[in-house]
Amino acid sequence: MAPRKSAKTTTPPPVPCTACQGTGEVSRLVQVGRKRRTVGRQTGICLGCLGAGELPADD
Repeated sequence: MAPRKSAKTTTPPPVPCTACQGTGEVSRLVQVGRKRRTVGRQTGICLGCLGAGELPADD
């Protein structure tokens, strides 16, 4: 008979992504024209965590 697993084997809490602070979105400046004037910001998916907001596991 195999020994039972203890209930203390819990996974650690996920670590929030440092690039997006756990939101899954990052903002970038939008620039236009030859002088590259800044006209606003555009949000997009975080490439560090792919929008999950958590860092991937280090397997």
